[in-house]
Amino acid sequence: MGIALNLTGRMVMTIEALIVWLVIGAIAGWLAGLIMEGYGFGLIGNIVVGIVGALIAGWLLPQLGFVLIGGIGAAIINAVIGAVILLAAIGLFKKAA
Repeated sequence: MGIALNLTGRMVMTIEALIVWLVIGAIAGWLAGLIMEGYGFGLIGNIVVGIVGALIAGWLLPQLGFVLIGGIGAAIINAVIGAVILLAAIGLFKKAA
């Protein structure tokens, strides 16, 4: 499960890994929407916010020396932290406009 090599030697994401990304993204986006009141984006929007949040947290948190190790729970926590950061930034840009 996860990343695999295909016959040409290229890395590809398996269906299981894609499903896990989507589920974690949906959960993280939904939780971030609850934390940041008024930021519910529906299922697809929550998945996008959660996945982008996971990418943000995956880059930012290690830069700050904060790393959660292992498992789905840590992935969800990381994604929620990143999604909250993303929604806070969106809120700042909305207020400025």
